[in-house]
Amino acid sequence: MAQSMPQSISGCRVAALLGRFDRSPAYAGLADGLTELIGDGRIGLGVRLPSERELTDALAVSRTTVTRAYAVLRDSGYAEARRGAGTFTRVPGGRSRVHDRALLPSPEDGDAIDLNCAAASAPPGIAAAYAEAAAELPAYLAGHGYFPAGLPELQAAIAATYEARGLPTEPRQIMVTPGALTAASIVAQAYLGRGERAAVESPGYPNVGRAIRHSGARVTAMPVDPDGWDLDAVGATLRQVRPRLAYMVPDFQNPTGHLMSEADRQTYARHLRRAGTFAVVDEAHQALALDGQSMPAPFAAFDERTITLGSASKSHWGGLRLGWIRAPHHDVEQEMERLTQARLGLDLGAPVMEQLVLARLLTGSPELVDRHRDRLRTQRDALLAALARELPSWRFRRPTGGLAVWCELPSGSGTAFAARAEQHGVIIAPGPAFAVEGGLDRFVRIPWTRPVAELDDAVGRLAAAWSGFAAATGGHGSPGRVLVA
Repeated sequence: MAQSMPQSISGCRVAALLGRFDRSPAYAGLADGLTELIGDGRIGLGVRLPSERELTDALAVSRTTVTRAYAVLRDSGYAEARRGAGTFTRVPGGRSRVHDRALLPSPEDGDAIDLNCAAASAPPGIAAAYAEAAAELPAYLAGHGYFPAGLPELQAAIAATYEARGLPTEPRQIMVTPGALTAASIVAQAYLGRGERAAVESPGYPNVGRAIRHSGARVTAMPVDPDGWDLDAVGATLRQVRPRLAYMVPDFQNPTGHLMSEADRQTYARHLRRAGTFAVVDEAHQALALDGQSMPAPFAAFDERTITLGSASKSHWGGLRLGWIRAPHHDVEQEMERLTQARLGLDLGAPVMEQLVLARLLTGSPELVDRHRDRLRTQRDALLAALARELPSWRFRRPTGGLAVWCELPSGSGTAFAARAEQHGVIIAPGPAFAVEGGLDRFVRIPWTRPVAELDDAVGRLAAAWSGFAAATGGHGSPGRVLVA
């Protein structure tokens, strides 16, 4: 089988990522800047760096500066020269990942505050919906209880939510699943063959990358910057790799919290069409706009080939364990048959009881989500105020929705700091947990899904951990020398 062409990065893109760098001497500052970009994942691993001439022109520096900087990268293990091919990024010790730790805390963690899992407790009204659904359940007990596409009344209720957002949808386009992760697994099994390429956001939801790999596909990282999506870089990656599908979270992206504008959705969709790639869009956070803003149109409104994933876990409660797939309207019978055949190798349907509960919540309890958002807004504001007060050197953008804030540390390793935070009784997820190919070790994710008092306590503990950590690591020392391992 022919090998795919390696990814490369342009000199202009490197210059944009670097910004200003120390020029005393210039080669050392350039080397430090490139090391940081490779170490934290903004430049992926195995990527071909610009030629010395191209980077010289893009940065307006001397050829000697670039030559010496590349030599430093090679000597320190952050790049390697391949004869006749160019200079490629790497990290000392090779690729590695931090495993998702969503099941923590464990019983040994005592009174630790769990800020690792970005999922809220059930809002008021869930128990009442269960009680009402229990009264309906006997009508289904005479049947076998398997509904591979979902209960018809829930399919209709979900389709109506898309109609309300301006996206015409028929109930037959909906497949109900035990959560959005299962939905992603079904899509991967249905549309990806062994060895095919799939693009996944980095940072992004780590379990989806694993689900796609389990299908036998190869995963390519699509970088999401701290300031948002670089659509020129997205277009370049899609043209180089031409993946079969691209998984994305345009609504309060996990973990960055970014919200993609309608103009950017239109541009992104155009890049996808040119590459022959279709989008798999996860809308799990779509209902969690916390500032009363109008939400952009669904991504599928800009590209009719889009497969959309939804979930009740974030908008209602994770214990419902229900998600869904919205298939494209074009050839819907064929698409649903394809999804059904893939699904039967994973499960036979979602629980009837929970489907009855969600159908009631979607059709009769819209105020529940309003109360849920009110609570999350209060918790978000409390968390961000505490972070700004107690940890002013940390950098973050204020998310306008979702469940978490993506924090960049001024120095040191997010993995090492997460370990120190555990010693102070707070469990957080470091950046590498969300990296497709390693890196992002300058970041940590902090969700606001706990009560305000717990969040205030947690930030106080984080500040205490940071005080000792910053002193131990030299405060604002050389952040570009983080070892990703």
